[in-house]
Amino acid sequence: MSSAVGSRVVVTGATGNVGTSVVRLLSEDPGIKSVRGLARRTPAWSPPMTEWAAVDIASEEANLAERFEGADAVIHLAWAFQPTHDPAVTWRTNVLGGIRVFEAVAAARVPVLVHASSVGAYSPGPKDRAVDESWPTHGWPDAAYCREKAYLERTLDVFERDHPEVRVVRMRPAFLFKWQSASEQRRIFGGRFLPGPLARPELLPFLPDVPGLRVQALHTDDAAEAYRLAVHADSARGAFNLAADPPLDAAVLGELLGSRPVRLPRTAARSAIAAAWGLHLLPASPHLFDAVLRLPLMDCGRARTELGWQPRHTATEVLQEFLDGLQKGAGMDTEPMRGRKVG
Repeated sequence: MSSAVGSRVVVTGATGNVGTSVVRLLSEDPGIKSVRGLARRTPAWSPPMTEWAAVDIASEEANLAERFEGADAVIHLAWAFQPTHDPAVTWRTNVLGGIRVFEAVAAARVPVLVHASSVGAYSPGPKDRAVDESWPTHGWPDAAYCREKAYLERTLDVFERDHPEVRVVRMRPAFLFKWQSASEQRRIFGGRFLPGPLARPELLPFLPDVPGLRVQALHTDDAAEAYRLAVHADSARGAFNLAADPPLDAAVLGELLGSRPVRLPRTAARSAIAAAWGLHLLPASPHLFDAVLRLPLMDCGRARTELGWQPRHTATEVLQEFLDGLQKGAGMDTEPMRGRKVG
């Protein structure tokens, strides 16, 4: 680990689910001198040692190299999940904006780039065993989220070849939740008007058991700790899987929620999601559902060994906290994270 004190870190997407946790941990780290948070809208939230700048990475007018000048590390988290019906819009922010961030890192001579990739970058894989970071990252081509994460993986391959002086770290976390992200994630995936109180377990007499629906989860603060460790770890390069145990499937969720799993064919579940998405009642697309059914389980041994990282929360604890946040309309004092209780 690095013993240097006084690092200056720039965080893109600093006001979202992951960004707020990363900024908070960095602002509490005695080894960090200052944090610059970049977001489309500056928040009222003001953690120690943190300054804000309003920047839209999708804009060709954004002078990112100037924002990165003098930084010891850039943590790139900025990401747009919507509109799912117009993937060209998310492509401009996520892919073209990501490329602008990478180019600005090189132009400003920033020595460390930590990039938020995802389990969604992985090609279809097994659900009965865990894969390490060598598993192919070609994504699921029909889902814009996976397609964009995979494209940036290829872009970083070229970036690392052309800029060996930059230490590049790629974080590949599982699905990330925390209490404060509940309102934001309800709007992103369930829709603006989905009532949070419907998350009460007693309203679920049975739980759909869809073949292949076995995924991993992680508390956002635990993921943020891995980002913080990566800034300090001079030898850390390449990809790191991040997830907590146990994997979540119908059996685990049924026990957690006190609901009885009932087998539901993939086609029936997908048809319902496709119909709701087609009517603009559900933001999450059926293509993302297809991808989730095919995501591999991840082995996180490398993060534990090389970063000294260990999640503090189990996946079931994460889900319980998130469901509580849904019911209470939890949020934070930033534009993406604002709380709102519906119903």
